[in-house]
Amino acid sequence: MQTSSPDAQLLSNKDRPAMSRLVALLFAVCSGLAVANIYYAQPLLDSIAQEFSLSPSSIGIVITVTQICYALGLFLLVPLGDLLNRRKLIIIQMLLSVLALVLVGTAQSSSLLFTGMAVVGLLAVITQTLVAFAAHLAAPSERGRIVGQVTSGIVIGILLARTVAGTLNDWFGWRSVYLFSASLTLLGIVVLFFVLPRQQSPQVKQSYFQLLGSVLQLYRELHVLRVRGVLAMLIFTAFSILWTSMVLPLSSPPLSLSHTVIGVFGLAGAAGALAAARAGKLADRGLGQKTTGVALVILLLSWLPIGYVHHSLWFLILGVILLDLAVQAVHVTNQSLIYEVRPEAQSRLTAAYMIFYSIGSAIGSIISTQVYAWAGWTAVCWLGAGVSAAALVFWMIDRYMHRNFDR
Repeated sequence: MQTSSPDAQLLSNKDRPAMSRLVALLFAVCSGLAVANIYYAQPLLDSIAQEFSLSPSSIGIVITVTQICYALGLFLLVPLGDLLNRRKLIIIQMLLSVLALVLVGTAQSSSLLFTGMAVVGLLAVITQTLVAFAAHLAAPSERGRIVGQVTSGIVIGILLARTVAGTLNDWFGWRSVYLFSASLTLLGIVVLFFVLPRQQSPQVKQSYFQLLGSVLQLYRELHVLRVRGVLAMLIFTAFSILWTSMVLPLSSPPLSLSHTVIGVFGLAGAAGALAAARAGKLADRGLGQKTTGVALVILLLSWLPIGYVHHSLWFLILGVILLDLAVQAVHVTNQSLIYEVRPEAQSRLTAAYMIFYSIGSAIGSIISTQVYAWAGWTAVCWLGAGVSAAALVFWMIDRYMHRNFDR
């Protein structure tokens, strides 16, 4: 029988000291920087389409390519956190990410652009390696809170990505966004090098391919992972439907807003960051299922004000706040519930769960632009509401069938 690794023993230690606020903040900031790389393109779609002569109906492919490669990175790279030294893994991946961002920022053809976007998406999984590392360092009693704090940084990174991208695009062009991100990532590497805790590599007696196989085994063994994975796919499909296509009606007549103003709309979702931390605390208290149910109802209702964007931008602001709040509350609750079942396999659990997230984001990106080109903004909202309703119905059915299975 294989003996427990030192990491697994450490994770079960109830007397582990609390994770310092400085380290938690650093994880949140760097996670936000990494995840922003796959969201910068959303408010830039029309600018990129114009430069490379891409049609409005196909420009969503830019986001889809990034998300598909992000899913590959989740499966191929994130599990390495259970096999290799996480500190070295994070720093090396961030260095490679800098090179990929420079490639995107200097691309002279659509093929180079797509190649660069693919590599950016592949390496953006640094975010999830950081989340798993934070869950590993946190004491069991505070794991939900720490995951919520780091996820708050991810939410803020997503929101600021749109704001920063829109502003830099208006002032210096879309290429400056990726060169700016490369500079920030390089700065983050320097800070991480000095602050990340030094630890020995996990003593896992598995090969890389055995490790990947164990990710698939987790799907077979863990009901909570399967259910929470499907919920992640549905809520992030709805999330991506809104944020990928929203730039199209806002930048077109009669609204004709600038990219700077469109980017500012991302700040309306700041409530999502607050919900993320709060949801983690509720999950620690055993209220994960109730939090999920309330959040899914809010997600469905958010599409009503979003659909009235042409009547008043205040409706859109309200809808964005509600949607981001709901999505992040479910997301943090999902992670809190799955991390507690196999604490020695947090990187693999992260990979297994986030693959569903990436699939949902990719689906939402490509179908939202297609639906907008075919039938306009109202059809996009009906699509988002339909996906949100499917998530709520799925949760209700599973809750009824497995009422005492998980929280």
